[in-house]
Amino acid sequence: MNLKIYDSMTRELQPFIPREPGKVNMYVCGPTVYDYIHIGNARPVIFFDVVRRYLEAIGFQVNYIVNYTDVDDKMIRKATELGITVPELAERFITAFKEDREALGALPPTVSPRVMETMPEIIAFIQDLVDQGVAYENGGDVYFRTGSFSEYGKLSHKNLDELQYGIRIDVDERKESAQDFVLWKAAKPGEIYWSSPWGDGRPGWHIECSAMIRKYAGDTLDIHGGGHDLQFPHHECEIAQSESLTGQPLSRNWMHNGFVNINNEKMSKSLGNGVTVRQLLQGMSKYAIRYLMLATHYRSPLNFSEETIRQATNSIDRLTNCRDNVKHRLSSVAQGNLALAGDEGLKERLKQLAKDFHSRMEDDFSTPDAITAWFGLVSEVNTYLQREAVSETSLLFILAQIDEMNGILGLLPTIEEAGLLDDEVDALIAERAAARANRNFARSDEIRDLLASRGILLDDTPQGVRWRRK
Repeated sequence: MNLKIYDSMTRELQPFIPREPGKVNMYVCGPTVYDYIHIGNARPVIFFDVVRRYLEAIGFQVNYIVNYTDVDDKMIRKATELGITVPELAERFITAFKEDREALGALPPTVSPRVMETMPEIIAFIQDLVDQGVAYENGGDVYFRTGSFSEYGKLSHKNLDELQYGIRIDVDERKESAQDFVLWKAAKPGEIYWSSPWGDGRPGWHIECSAMIRKYAGDTLDIHGGGHDLQFPHHECEIAQSESLTGQPLSRNWMHNGFVNINNEKMSKSLGNGVTVRQLLQGMSKYAIRYLMLATHYRSPLNFSEETIRQATNSIDRLTNCRDNVKHRLSSVAQGNLALAGDEGLKERLKQLAKDFHSRMEDDFSTPDAITAWFGLVSEVNTYLQREAVSETSLLFILAQIDEMNGILGLLPTIEEAGLLDDEVDALIAERAAARANRNFARSDEIRDLLASRGILLDDTPQGVRWRRK
């Protein structure tokens, strides 16, 4: 195993060596559940799903943790606007997020902790920081003494002077220093709150993830992931409070995905160009969305446009047609319609392409290059299928290679999702052939139209009828 990951902290590729052999603890910052997720949120959902899939494919047991931020300022404001409680709002949009995650073809995490369910651990974490003297209370609020952590800024590569006004908190006279960040907020009238040693209130954003990480993965993660915008202040503050408490590195590897742009412009509320996952799925398959997300390296900016959507859709069609054509040809061979012909040269070329696929994934999860290797397989297979005689063994080997790649990238629809089952298609094609033999061309055309309406396209070839999914 030669997996290397670009670490955001060292800004270098480094060999991936988990803390415990054979096991990986991975935490990815999840959504604040006050609204439907947009395509910017979808990028880490899809990319880190692939990271998890690949680690499992090469033999690791992965503890994949994705949290829900189910109480914060945005949650309180939105709940007030809708006239419901914060817990009711959280339930509504956690359910929506799960639906969107499934719609994007992402596997559910091992565990999905919620802030409201982790409150005892959060309060205990803050109390330990106060006891250590690196946090202090003033007026019911509790702050972290940023100056007490000499390495603050090591992830974002900034110093305290540069960060003085960058921390997501207003300048407050109750703070000893402008750089100090909040761990616990005193409750305002009418706000949701929990009891604590410092009075009624709720946690700050950064402490929530530190407490959930410690509860579900221990003191040190193998991989901590999230969007590039989370490096500072969120992850920087996580590091300061966690490492101050434990004396251990919070994570052995830091991974951050790049931004998503719309028509080469940064997605923002001011531009009004945000697109939710639900809106996107109305005109684009989840596989095309996954392809578009994975066709650009995760650390690079990604651009959504009509052209990139069209390219992604066409690419998925090509990958799907290749697999379906192999399955159709295999059915013909199994029925004894075609002679068998071995091809060891083909197998060797496919083995090399599979090796290339894995070598690209081992290189910091370079999904664009892995997809290129997959298309190399498609070219080899399409050439092979032009033969009059093919080998059942070779076809099975091809399907195994496709299934392995697809199991990692998740780009092909299942048979059930594609509509008619293979056996149903074959039965209709056989009925159409019988109709043509009996010169019942009306029924023959009717079957062709029926299949077309279900996304099945027919090609009459000298070797028989081939079909593919649209």
